[in-house]
Amino acid sequence: MTWNLYLGADLSPLFSATILEEVPRRVTEVYRQFLATNIGERVKKIAQQIALLKPDFIGLQEAALWQLRQLMVPDVPHVTFDYVDLLLRELQKKGLSYEVAACNKNFSAQLRSSQGNFVRLSDRDLILIRKDSQLKVVKRQEANFKTNLITKLGGQRVELLRGWSSIDVSHADHLFRVITTHLEPASTLINLHQGYELLDGPAKTNLPIILLGDVNINKEMALPPTTYGNFLHEGFQDVWNEVGQGPGLTCCQDSDLLNAFSTLNRRIDCILYKNGWKPISAKIIGAEQTDRTSNALWTSDHAGVIANLEA
Repeated sequence: MTWNLYLGADLSPLFSATILEEVPRRVTEVYRQFLATNIGERVKKIAQQIALLKPDFIGLQEAALWQLRQLMVPDVPHVTFDYVDLLLRELQKKGLSYEVAACNKNFSAQLRSSQGNFVRLSDRDLILIRKDSQLKVVKRQEANFKTNLITKLGGQRVELLRGWSSIDVSHADHLFRVITTHLEPASTLINLHQGYELLDGPAKTNLPIILLGDVNINKEMALPPTTYGNFLHEGFQDVWNEVGQGPGLTCCQDSDLLNAFSTLNRRIDCILYKNGWKPISAKIIGAEQTDRTSNALWTSDHAGVIANLEA
């Protein structure tokens, strides 16, 4: 399974601030939207989907950590919203035991709000593994890309760090690799270079590979030099192309997650495979009206993808 959990807010107001004095107001705006998209409720529906399907592995993107520090009340603990902790707790309530097998820490920033608090957002991608699956992790790798988007926030230079995680897994007499990543959406060139880093890094192996990710590429970009085309050229196959039904749209709902009807209009979340796998089935999850929370929020701005592959 792969699923982008959504940071919970549109960050573009931050990056449209041209001077530092504008930033605190924008921070408050973004943080309020994060609170409104209610990760506590969303994660219950996400856990419900996972409990129904019980995947062996889950690649998660935008598995955010939000922290609020109140400067005026120094003895009060941080207010923390840890997506990973919240999800694992909900899964435990449903009798499922997952653990983090690998996690790459991406961009992290702490900024002051207009209310005088410090708000920190940390982005992470990770792989969860089901503890009772009889699978053993024998190697893990976690890294950031060398090529990342450089932008400005309040006139100051900011690098939007991204990366990847991988695990080598043994089961019976089989050894294989699982990779997760979230490639840059705002620059095709940087996306391309990050794809090269994957192909020259964790994907450069003779082991059977499963790549789970929000790759911000689609099947319309199938010829090199595009990231998607490069992966196909290097022998990867797209599970959805092989066994998926329909267009398999995964992106994107409105940033407030309250759009009445689904606005998913492209497929950028993929499960790719190479070196010996046989795809059996694939399904889109989190895209139906019945998947919404009780207060009408979509579970994420992305739908998830789950697939069944045999060695």
